[in-house]
Amino acid sequence: MKVGIIGIGKMGRPMALRLAVEGHEVIAYDAAPGAAAGLEGVSEGALADVAACPAIITMLPNGGIVRSVANQIAPMMTEGSVLIDMSSSYPFETLDLRKALPDAIRLIDAPVSGGVWRAEIGTLTIIAGGDAADLDLVTPMLEAMGKVTRTGALGSGHAMKLLNNYLSAAGLAAACEAVTVGKAFGLDPDVMADVFNGSTGKNNATEVKLKQHVNSEAYGTGFSMGLMAKDLALGARLTGDLGLEADGLMAMKDLFAKGVEAFGGDADHTEIAKLLK
Repeated sequence: MKVGIIGIGKMGRPMALRLAVEGHEVIAYDAAPGAAAGLEGVSEGALADVAACPAIITMLPNGGIVRSVANQIAPMMTEGSVLIDMSSSYPFETLDLRKALPDAIRLIDAPVSGGVWRAEIGTLTIIAGGDAADLDLVTPMLEAMGKVTRTGALGSGHAMKLLNNYLSAAGLAAACEAVTVGKAFGLDPDVMADVFNGSTGKNNATEVKLKQHVNSEAYGTGFSMGLMAKDLALGARLTGDLGLEADGLMAMKDLFAKGVEAFGGDADHTEIAKLLK
């Protein structure tokens, strides 16, 4: 399939490469010229070149930027082409984008989970919302980057991604707090991680973050504090817009906002451990 991808950053770069490795013709665009340099099988083009592709992926920092780019490329897109927003966007803004786009353009939300290392090996979790026929059209292409799980109507993928990141943040914070208390008592942090992973406390943070990034102080998962804080803020916004309250989500939103204030948005999200200490 001929695929355009807009946004060649930490995640967009390996995703573009996986598409090319699996035989798709990939045309990339990024605001920074040369962002696709060194990606074998990926050609760099202008927005008009990307817009001419039957499938166009956006992998951008937020929904506002996605909307701005979509407004630019929509007049250049061909009838029946599919715009796939793989960014972490706000679900109600995704629904608003659908209303703003011409009816002849298909829209799918398909944010991802798994981080840079899973993007590199093509094992991302791809959380896809949208019309079933539209998803049928692009699922074989998306599977070049990972496993596709369909969540329902348009916007459901973005909602699911925000809630997943809430659980990810809560698990990380709880694991880091447990290690801090255990160290104060004299427990070995790596032994603690082993016990967690053989017990009911096991979660993503205990399995792939404690020893590898927190205990070692490597802090190099590739997912930033700023992006986690953004997703948590969007999750809190979604909760409020639905007329609900979620104390745990609000606590994580506030905690990671403090992390950004303390260490900057570019800090790795696992550096929240330093704040919790």
